[in-house]
Amino acid sequence: MQHHHHGYTWLGSARDLLKDGPRRPIHPEYKATRTVPLELAHWLIKPATFIQGTWADPAQAAEWFAARTHEHTASFASDHDRDSETLSAQFQRIAKALAAGEDIVGGWYLIGQRFLSICLIACSPHRLRPEIACPQR
Repeated sequence: MQHHHHGYTWLGSARDLLKDGPRRPIHPEYKATRTVPLELAHWLIKPATFIQGTWADPAQAAEWFAARTHEHTASFASDHDRDSETLSAQFQRIAKALAAGEDIVGGWYLIGQRFLSICLIACSPHRLRPEIACPQR
């Protein structure tokens, strides 16, 4: 398969991010939890059912990232994060980075002590972890 990106999201308690164990592949709960892994490439060893989309086209992947972000913008805890100019600048950089095979990660604290993570993880191969096989749906 050609170079592509898989999309993942996680929305949960900010306190869950403080629990290192379940965010490491050696932990017994690792594959069952949707919490963001400590190392982004490790999304690829989570169950393939966690993948929310796969894109070979960087522009389409960037559009998915922007759409997921906009779904939650009103709940961002920080005024800076909600700023449309800040978001626009971020979205403009994303397609370029995706075309270069980079991972994209967005993480925001939300009102109510929640955390949102939106990730696009490069695959076939991952540039930092080429030994991790592409997940099969």
